Amino acid sequence: MPDVVAEGLRVLFCGINPGLMSAATGHHFARPGNRFWPVLHASGFTPRRLAPGEQHELLRWGLGITNVVARASARANEVSAEDFREGGRLLVEKVTRLRPQVLAVVGITAYRTAFGDRRAGVGPQPAGIGTSRVWVLPNPSGLNAHWTPAAMAEAYAELRRSLGEDG
Repeated sequence: MPDVVAEGLRVLFCGINPGLMSAATGHHFARPGNRFWPVLHASGFTPRRLAPGEQHELLRWGLGITNVVARASARANEVSAEDFREGGRLLVEKVTRLRPQVLAVVGITAYRTAFGDRRAGVGPQPAGIGTSRVWVLPNPSGLNAHWTPAAMAEAYAELRRSLGEDG
């Protein structure tokens, strides 16, 4: 699954791992029930709702996408703790090289496992990576039903506002 990245992004969004549809299409968050694209727009990060096939448009707004674990699976719970730890190690290398303002991991359990921080919650994290701040956002999967689209959009908007962007 190719990353959508560049040096010095405003935000590098980091998914858990590609789903089977994303792996088949080469587009991040490709499953129709995934709320990433609608939430990204509703939170004010993009001026319109993008389709997964338009993922490279994110770069024009200083946004990118990667994953903690590169291996595709039908469900995130099929990824082992060791896969997450190794993915976290590789993610630190990537973030150190690319230097985004913020690494935004979309999934609290993935973040906790990859970085060994059992107490982490949604929002800004006390430890950054190099010059990059780290923020945890709710997982946009349709399976994460206890986060409504509106609450999820507000959590993403909080990150956007932390960058000094009003609205």
